[in-house]
Amino acid sequence: MADPKGFLTHERETAKTRPVEERVKDWNEVYQPGSLLPIISKQASRCMDCGIPFCHNGCPLGNLIPEWNDYAYRGDWSEASERLHATNNFPEFTGRLCPAPCEAACVLGINQQPVTIKNVEVSIIDKAWDNGDVTPQPPERLSGKTVAVIGSGPAGLAAAQQLTRAGHTVAVYERADRIGGLLRYGIPEFKMEKRHINRRIEQMRAEGTKFRTEVEIGRDIDAKKLRKRYDAVVIAAGATTSRDLPVPGRDLKGIHFAMEYLPLANKVQEGDLTVAPITAEGKHVVVIGGGDTGADCVGTAHRQGAASVTQLEIMPRPNDERHPTNQPWPTFPMLYKVTSAHEEGGERVYSVSTTHFEGDEDGNVQWLHLAEVEFVDGKLEQKPGTERKIPAQLVTLAMGFTGTDQQNGLVEQFGLELDARGNVARDADFATNVPGVFVAGDAGRGQSLIVWAIAEGRSAARGVDRYLTGASALPAPIRPTDRALAV
Repeated sequence: MADPKGFLTHERETAKTRPVEERVKDWNEVYQPGSLLPIISKQASRCMDCGIPFCHNGCPLGNLIPEWNDYAYRGDWSEASERLHATNNFPEFTGRLCPAPCEAACVLGINQQPVTIKNVEVSIIDKAWDNGDVTPQPPERLSGKTVAVIGSGPAGLAAAQQLTRAGHTVAVYERADRIGGLLRYGIPEFKMEKRHINRRIEQMRAEGTKFRTEVEIGRDIDAKKLRKRYDAVVIAAGATTSRDLPVPGRDLKGIHFAMEYLPLANKVQEGDLTVAPITAEGKHVVVIGGGDTGADCVGTAHRQGAASVTQLEIMPRPNDERHPTNQPWPTFPMLYKVTSAHEEGGERVYSVSTTHFEGDEDGNVQWLHLAEVEFVDGKLEQKPGTERKIPAQLVTLAMGFTGTDQQNGLVEQFGLELDARGNVARDADFATNVPGVFVAGDAGRGQSLIVWAIAEGRSAARGVDRYLTGASALPAPIRPTDRALAV
């Protein structure tokens, strides 16, 4: 145990953000550089090294949290990094982007503020990079087996790295022009600077992983031909079919899916574009959807100089504190959350539904009509007399995703079976109905968290390794049917 009295003597402290008026003028990460290291030893000391560490169960990766908390408290960054990487390939991603279900399961959180697990995690990995502790780990020998990984998001990258280190020759196929999937083009720079992805890609290249960009399986390469070329295939293509809003006026100009809007802003930061073709500059912006993707649209609109930003959510406003009956500890509670983007301004409106859009004579959206909703017999219904309209010159739809892309022919060409939710069906080893074809991440699980994607990628890699060699020493933190504490 780091400090037997740590949880009694220290209050919870988290990373400090830069002033709003400063950070909305750039696209750098919102946190103050160096603000964590002076406090991280005290924060790590709050960990009680519980006899039953529920944080392990809260984390899909099974991170060894009390162990690396102890090392961080003592300033042994190399050992902390080793323990952290034992279960997580990319802690710099999760330390910045994961909503931290581990903290929701922290035993200290029963009657106090939980340990700042996420902040400790990101401090350890950033220090490891600074100290040169993160190095390539190429395999000692090659197996002679080949694997294709379709998709370079967190699930695909995790599977590829595990399989490469197991000695297989791995090629990752990505239809975009850069590696990273939604990490690259869906996550704004102010949440995670892309240099973190770039140096992981270089590590993986040094280990032997091959990358093929601007290649879409199903269109550029027939899926059946790919299957013949490789001994195994891992489908980690994500759940990229955006949920639409079929209401009158949807075809007006200025209404876009979030994943049409956000990537263009990232391409500006990559230097591909001078100005984003879809921009919020000077416009009244409405974001439909109250989740993290919606918040990303809010923060992006602020930086582009929106005249106003309004975020709509059809569900009621979440509680400020955990409900002891509906969301008891240690489950992950749905609480009211103020992200860095919300700190920067804008209005959030709950319990409303869009009825239709109104445009000008040129077909550009100008107004969004909405009505308040309430639950009646378990169903959401509009409240009479609550209709109104708000200005909307740019609308982004951030209402989640409905499944993997089936328009490119990948599902049909492989002959994959889908489950009742429209995801690629798989068994306990992440294998599909097609021999040698496996699935990991959102493509098989449905829209979920980055920590689940990495966990699934690692688990699928074990299934592939067993398929190719008859046995595997790779760890498998989860199984596809394990949805305990899932988000």
